[in-house]
Amino acid sequence: MRLETQTQNGKVVISVKEERLDAHNSSELKEHILKTLEEGGRDLVVVLSDVKFIDSSGLGALLSGYKNASQRSGTLVLSSLQPRVLSMFELTRLNRVFEIYPRLQDALSSQGVS
Repeated sequence: MRLETQTQNGKVVISVKEERLDAHNSSELKEHILKTLEEGGRDLVVVLSDVKFIDSSGLGALLSGYKNASQRSGTLVLSSLQPRVLSMFELTRLNRVFEIYPRLQDALSSQGVS
């Protein structure tokens, strides 16, 4: 799985550079998020601008990251979702769990990521 990680404004930005986030690669994202948190990352922004398809495994990996961040008094927010991916969050009502921002800059300047 291709992931780009950088720090911006004190937040860890993880960009998923794959068209699909599914059973074949979601465990790698889950492990990467957990490792980032274990290494001291507190506030994470996951950028999904390249992801055109997400399944339940992908949703589960993000939810696991969200829970792990919360347990460490951190945050995990999402940005730049494609319409089809956003619709999956709406169908599963996970849009009520995650803070979802249309652009990375919106996520970086939000109160949700402190």
